[in-house]
Amino acid sequence: MIGESRRRCVGVSAFVFLALLMLPVKHVLEASMTAQMLLQIPLLVGVGCLLSRALPARAQATADDWNDRGITGLVLASVAGAFWMLPRMLDAAVTEPLIDAAKYLSVPLLIGVPFAISWPRMTFIVRGVFLVEFIATLFRLGWLYLISPERLCNVYLLDDQQRLGRYMLLIGAALFLAFAAKLIFGRFDSLVAPQPTSPSATR
Repeated sequence: MIGESRRRCVGVSAFVFLALLMLPVKHVLEASMTAQMLLQIPLLVGVGCLLSRALPARAQATADDWNDRGITGLVLASVAGAFWMLPRMLDAAVTEPLIDAAKYLSVPLLIGVPFAISWPRMTFIVRGVFLVEFIATLFRLGWLYLISPERLCNVYLLDDQQRLGRYMLLIGAALFLAFAAKLIFGRFDSLVAPQPTSPSATR
């Protein structure tokens, strides 16, 4: 059963990845700044998340050795994510084939996989800090894209940049409301994955 689940994850991730590589799909997703940041990059992150579920148990155990409480993987995913949110890199990914190839490889492997591995290992505090910072980043960048009088990307028009800013502000607001509702009406322990019990605690 485990082997079948892993094969299914690999198959779905490979299908999505190849679909994103198809020139018509790639052209549509890179035709606007909004589509590249809010559709293409999240889909590539999703490919990495699916791949992480196909990792064998030995690889998962190895990750536990360096990824205490998911912090190391979270830092790696956050740094890589911030890199691909830079307007200059969005430009370069469209105009330079090597940068584009780096995006297709690094986003799944350096954002999707480490994030998916780390999330179940995070404590409530670590998850909360990450979510608050992610929402704040959406607000900061969204506001910057919305009010900037000049294009930050040479490839994309100013109205596309402003549209992306509005969408990022809306997404940030929606996430903030969902997070606040979880804190007010939800259960705190439901956000934290159960931690394995040490052998000494069962004696």
